[in-house]
Amino acid sequence: MSVNIAPTAVVDPRANIEADVQIGHFCVIGPDVTIQRGTRLENNVSIMGHVSIGEDNHFFPNCVIGGHPQDLSYQGTDTRVEIGHGSTFREGVTVNRASEKEDGITRIGNQCYLMAYSHVAHDCKIGDRVIMANNVMLGGHVHVHNDATISGGVGVHHYGSIGSFAFVGAVSRVLHDVPPFMISEGVPAKPRCVNVVALKRNSFPADDIRLISDAFKLLYRSKVGVAPARELLLSRGPMRPVLKTLFDFLDHQGGGRHGRGRDRRKKAA
Repeated sequence: MSVNIAPTAVVDPRANIEADVQIGHFCVIGPDVTIQRGTRLENNVSIMGHVSIGEDNHFFPNCVIGGHPQDLSYQGTDTRVEIGHGSTFREGVTVNRASEKEDGITRIGNQCYLMAYSHVAHDCKIGDRVIMANNVMLGGHVHVHNDATISGGVGVHHYGSIGSFAFVGAVSRVLHDVPPFMISEGVPAKPRCVNVVALKRNSFPADDIRLISDAFKLLYRSKVGVAPARELLLSRGPMRPVLKTLFDFLDHQGGGRHGRGRDRRKKAA
């Protein structure tokens, strides 16, 4: 199929638009944009700057993708947004391109679902199958790992991380990293229990779920600390991959400032 572009849309002739792309009324597409086959833009979508969009994505009205980072230090360099395949961006979603402070890329993976008015700030990295509900706000440099779910109205502090299969409850204030496999919520958000429903839905073995539950009790009920909890669990047998994922995340978190592993401590002079 050929490209279907509404007569009121403005598409720069230098943009790279593949076959079977649909661009609705009043969309604006800049010269440095690539859109792969099967992607659909409803009306009033704006895509600007260096943006690469994969196959079979769906953008609803008033999305703005690739705008300048909201960072006062930004000097106008050609940073990027990269979006994978099969994701949905509901009404009013904004995705800012990166600043110059990391690798110059704001990235969103595959099969994500970003609900209305959610915001992905500069330099964020979003994994695959991530769900962000309405009005989620990610600060700059946030990492969200695969299969995480963030409920409506959540604000995530810059440099925060949210682990795989984590769930963040609605209207939470995320100041610290959210460990994988946990349900966290509150102001500030804290781990409250294991995300058992998601683990079962994704076919985690019962033994793994039991081990994660034991780790949760040691870490967040008994509060024995990361190293003693790891030692106690290792005394029961070899370290299972799910526990390695959890403790690697916690080790990285412990190396940062204010409970955020990516906000690294400066080396002493």
